[in-house]
Amino acid sequence: MSKSGDAVLVRGVGKQFGQVSAVHEIDFAVPTGSVTALVGPAGAGKSTVLQMVLGLQQPTTGSIAGVDRGPAAVGAVLSPRGLHPARTVREQLGSYAPVAGASRRRVAAVLDETGLGAVTETVVGQLHPGQQTRLALAMALLADPRLLVLDDLFAGADAIERGWLHELLRRHANRGGTVLVSSDALADVVSSADHLVVLSEGTVVWQGTPAKLRRGHPDRLVVAASPSIALATALAGHGFTDAVMRPDGRLAVAEASEATIRSIAESAQVKLGSIVADPIHPDRVLASLTKPRRHRHTVPTPTPAAYAPAPTSYGMPR
Repeated sequence: MSKSGDAVLVRGVGKQFGQVSAVHEIDFAVPTGSVTALVGPAGAGKSTVLQMVLGLQQPTTGSIAGVDRGPAAVGAVLSPRGLHPARTVREQLGSYAPVAGASRRRVAAVLDETGLGAVTETVVGQLHPGQQTRLALAMALLADPRLLVLDDLFAGADAIERGWLHELLRRHANRGGTVLVSSDALADVVSSADHLVVLSEGTVVWQGTPAKLRRGHPDRLVVAASPSIALATALAGHGFTDAVMRPDGRLAVAEASEATIRSIAESAQVKLGSIVADPIHPDRVLASLTKPRRHRHTVPTPTPAAYAPAPTSYGMPR
């Protein structure tokens, strides 16, 4: 499958629910063969955008292009997951397999891919949240779609489950598929995403690669020096210009190693005290870019059929 072009192109999109503007002037692209993450606090508009991408809501303004919503083109996991609590895992997949055009062999392959083989006779209501997410993913994968649209995929996932989800998303992209996933937490998606789109109060406030985000919000070493201004001057003379004076007089230095700081301080005859690492957590970065939504709205919940668009087999190369 070609990785050229954009699988989703969102231009100037806005959505009104009565007097409430859910999103406005949204612009971003999802390149084919990539993982793109929509990130922002609850109420930022992520679910509304995903529902418009899927055609479950229509934009009030703007346009969404590139999305093939035909059979087998897109698989979706929405919130809530749209699973029947009284069905077993096997029954849940079996009820949708004919719609997806999936053979028994394909169902077995999806069970294996999602790690659900050991719980096929367990009823959905007895699965823990991570297993329910895996089952929703299994339904979305049955027709081997080119595009996956995944809302709040990491909700309730522990570290092991997050690692497994990262691997699945990367596998899908690496074989030519495309992923658009949303999350309230930047930490959940930053390690697997190729592109980040940060939403706050219904608008895009930042977008770019994880590497670009890290360059703008680097980890630092916090240095106690006497005098601090002399150390800052010496560091700048060696090209380390990103040093911020903290209120307590310590210097927060980016990009320089502890050994480099000590060497420069010694040459400048600056006395050093403690040097403490201050790694920046991704969600600290997210908090600095966004703010909570002042007004909330309720997006109408689609019918269960919307969670698994009617596809036929696509046959993505394995």
